[in-house]
Amino acid sequence: MKRIGTLLIFILVITTRATFAQTDTLSLTLRQAESFFLKNNYNLLASNYEIDRAKAEMITAKLFENPTLEYENLFYNHETRKFLQTSYANGQYAGSVSQLFKLAGKRNKNIKLAQTGVKLAEYEYFDLLRTLKFELVNTFYKAYFSAQSIKVYQEQINSTGQLLKAYDLQLKMGNVAAKDVIRIKSLLLNLRAEQAGLLNELEDNYKDLKLLCGLDAGASLVLIADQDAFQNEPIDKIPYGLLLDSARTNRADLKVAKTGLLYNERNLKLQKAMAIPDVEIALTYDLKGNYPEKYTGLGLKIPLPLFSRNQGEIKKAQIGIAAANTNIKKQETLLENEVFNSYKTALRNEKLYAETDPAFSTDFNTLISGLIKNFKARNISLIEFLDLYDAYKENTLQLNKLRFERMSARAELNYVTGSTIFK
Repeated sequence: MKRIGTLLIFILVITTRATFAQTDTLSLTLRQAESFFLKNNYNLLASNYEIDRAKAEMITAKLFENPTLEYENLFYNHETRKFLQTSYANGQYAGSVSQLFKLAGKRNKNIKLAQTGVKLAEYEYFDLLRTLKFELVNTFYKAYFSAQSIKVYQEQINSTGQLLKAYDLQLKMGNVAAKDVIRIKSLLLNLRAEQAGLLNELEDNYKDLKLLCGLDAGASLVLIADQDAFQNEPIDKIPYGLLLDSARTNRADLKVAKTGLLYNERNLKLQKAMAIPDVEIALTYDLKGNYPEKYTGLGLKIPLPLFSRNQGEIKKAQIGIAAANTNIKKQETLLENEVFNSYKTALRNEKLYAETDPAFSTDFNTLISGLIKNFKARNISLIEFLDLYDAYKENTLQLNKLRFERMSARAELNYVTGSTIFK
């Protein structure tokens, strides 16, 4: 019975581990990654809280000043030797209610300033979204094509390992030279070292992808690319002017700069209004401490702007406007340069990709299969085999690099235009 129980526990552990292994493996398309990103990215969530904070500032701006209640009572009457008397015969108390009234439209100007602050926070959120989404797409394709390159290495390592076993056997039989075996071992060692370097890069890309999507660190990712995305409309069919207009219309960082100017302009209006004094009106009642007794008075309080007329804050707001205008010009220049540079890079990558024969990779794979057969039949030498094998590897790696750079250039055009030209 003990053995049966132990066996059942062992089976349960193995089944549980298998279940976790299946659960931890996540097949991920770019669309799914974008969905996780929008829901789970911590930077976006934090930026969204800034919008809520700006909206809270608007609530504060809409509030009126609270009235002030003041009350004073006789503490100790030395004649009656009693405390806190309020009667007309032996006591005394006085009270007042005052209300501050803001003049020169300060409240409305403050509300408009807070509304602009909300817009500013929203555009900053969208600019962060634009930047992080580009990073997500770029990282996705970098990881995807790195994984494809690693598969090539694994295929070569497997076939080279089999070749090494065959040559070791032939060496023992005295049919091949020891130097040929050493060459194959050297090739295998280099392949494993290069694959390890790519695996390290791939793990870094997976880490970045998990952070962007808010995925568990232990999740094993398998990236699936939409093949239709590789067949998008050629870039040379899209006019440069259209891209530039799209950037000027949609770029959130340019909207941030322009909203920053509006914020400073409204702040200047508010600060000029702050130079105008506010009025405080008070209603006072005094039992016996004034003339006549049971005194009721209406008070008015207004500071005289003899020295401070908010000169410093007005000057700061004027400087803010000048700085905001400069920032708009900088953003416009940056935008134009980024769109032009990205467009030229994308055109160059498209031209290079178009000049690549689509069947070249397939033909090369067929050639390699024939190469292995010819080598086993000893129709070609080991050196020729190793040279062609290395050429096959380099060809595949370059094709994957070119495909990544092409997709990255398209993602960058989306980024610099602030729109989704390529899906």
